[in-house]
Amino acid sequence: MPNEKKNIFSLTLQELEESLSKFHKFRAKQIYNWLYTKYEDNFDNMLNLPKELREYLKENFTTKLVDMVKFEESKDGSVKYLFRTKDNYTYESVFLKMKEDKYTLCLSSQIGCKVGCSFCLTAKGGFIRNLDSGEMVYQVFFIKKIQNIPSNKAVNIVYMGMGEPLDNLENTKKCIEILKDNNGLDISVRRQTISTSGLAPKIKKLGELNLGVQLAISLHAVDDELRTELMPINKAYNIESIINEIANFPIDNRKRVMFEYLMIDGLNDGLDSAKKLVALLNKIKAKVNLIYFNPHEGSKYKRPSKEKVESFREYLLKKGLLCTIRESKGLDISAACGQLREREKTL
Repeated sequence: MPNEKKNIFSLTLQELEESLSKFHKFRAKQIYNWLYTKYEDNFDNMLNLPKELREYLKENFTTKLVDMVKFEESKDGSVKYLFRTKDNYTYESVFLKMKEDKYTLCLSSQIGCKVGCSFCLTAKGGFIRNLDSGEMVYQVFFIKKIQNIPSNKAVNIVYMGMGEPLDNLENTKKCIEILKDNNGLDISVRRQTISTSGLAPKIKKLGELNLGVQLAISLHAVDDELRTELMPINKAYNIESIINEIANFPIDNRKRVMFEYLMIDGLNDGLDSAKKLVALLNKIKAKVNLIYFNPHEGSKYKRPSKEKVESFREYLLKKGLLCTIRESKGLDISAACGQLREREKTL
């Protein structure tokens, strides 16, 4: 039985050099250049490599462990992609066109999710498995290639798709290392943001790794009772435990810890919640990102009015808390996280 081929997208440059020890060391950088600056995933087309090496690559490595099976494009330019793994599971990624010709890629870290937030459609399908680092990196490779984004064009990476990235910390860490390599995709860690539901011990571990990435906390409530309703994981790691870990988290002095706050009509969008939020984040170098709830079929929650969200923001700003409203994208497609995956499963 032949040896199973390695997913070349899961290898750091050093690992690739070690795997090609019978060849000159510089060949690994050439391959990285083909993959990540020329977006070439066919070994036969890597013409500056000797034929012996190309044959060796074909025998021992693969670039074809993930396929894009469906996409939906919004009138605002955002695109949601559905990928299928070789074990026949699906996961999503989103390409977001921001203002002033800026791009953000929203990556998944798991197939499904263990956290089980009541507002999130990803939870409906349960947890299947972690994505490996190659399946995570491939999202960036594919989107940059299909969107014709020049290799020297800076993009932002947010680990905010399906799954909890800190629950898959080892693969997320390796993905970050591959993405930041200046011989390849060259995406600075300052442009990479990990969003977590608040796994306090893993926040501590991430801080100890000191990867230099930005941190975003999915807060969504200002008291434990409501947060537990929205996010059952709050029973294990309540708001106080998260705030305590954030206080010790190493962050670039020019940056702030992002707190994501999902605005749900009649539930957490009143000025009483705004006042509590100011008090809660009083001693933290924080920025609040207000997010409109993205409605989806079967959800009991509703999207708040624009007036309510803007009033909430104005109160935070008046009290000195930096705050923005996340621009809604993809409302005319399967915008909610996990929605395209669930819809595809029912077809």
